[in-house]
Amino acid sequence: MLNALSIDVEEYFQASAFNGDTPYQKWDSYESRVQCGTEKVLSLLSRHKTRGTFFIVGWVARRHPGLVKTIQKEGHEIACHSYAHREVSEQTPETFRKDLRLSKTILEDITGEQLGGYRAPTFSITSDTLWALDILIEEGFGYDSSIFPIHHDRYGIPDAERFPNVVSRGNGNRIVEFPMSTVRFMGINLPFAGGGYMRFLPVGFISRAINTINRDGQPVIVYVHPWEFDPDQPRIATSPMVKFRHHHNISGMSRKFERILSRHRFAPVSEVLGCCQPSPSPTIALADSEDASSEVSVFSRVP
Repeated sequence: MLNALSIDVEEYFQASAFNGDTPYQKWDSYESRVQCGTEKVLSLLSRHKTRGTFFIVGWVARRHPGLVKTIQKEGHEIACHSYAHREVSEQTPETFRKDLRLSKTILEDITGEQLGGYRAPTFSITSDTLWALDILIEEGFGYDSSIFPIHHDRYGIPDAERFPNVVSRGNGNRIVEFPMSTVRFMGINLPFAGGGYMRFLPVGFISRAINTINRDGQPVIVYVHPWEFDPDQPRIATSPMVKFRHHHNISGMSRKFERILSRHRFAPVSEVLGCCQPSPSPTIALADSEDASSEVSVFSRVP
């Protein structure tokens, strides 16, 4: 079974855990480490002859265009991860569109190719921000990978479809959604396939979860960040809990990631979605909280 591999290319100080500790206005004052971490990821992928999708922050791309070109040259898909790594819930539709256009323009100017995919910082397309999907469609994006079908204090749509699906908006426009992967346990969706979840969970559990979903005929999407492969990154002054969550098992991430790459088949998001066809039957309907009467999102499963 072919699964999707995604890398969210952002600096360590742009991680959402540090919101408030590392304000945007001071980003240029921090040591840049994104090149180091990304090169480690590229080396691991090259060793395992695996390609993935790199969701790149526009702020990073503007400062490291050569890194973007290297990623592209090695055969990976380039996608958008916003410009300023600001959660959608903190923006208006106007500021979101401006941020999106800026990042899209920077990445397309560097690569010479049109972007097809987007992922919101901190998976912040939720039931309160479904309007962002309309803007993605209007700006020419073919797929989104921002919705996490879990309960979480900062993100998530617990009742959203768990697998690739087509979202039909109230205006008739459509976009493909590749939600973050979960496994079902006692009626609850549990995350496992990336970020802190991957760093905290044992490889055996992650691998069994991937196999379980694959046996049901569905692909998994895995996500990592370059800073998770950089144990020498500077420490940010923050709370002990945030430090623990951000740095836990970073020293072992390369070994864990390599074991996962060796056990399962991965490809860029667009390639995995290219193997899917939309189902005509909707499985769940979600209302946009801003106008539930006119903006209805219908999620129809892609087998």
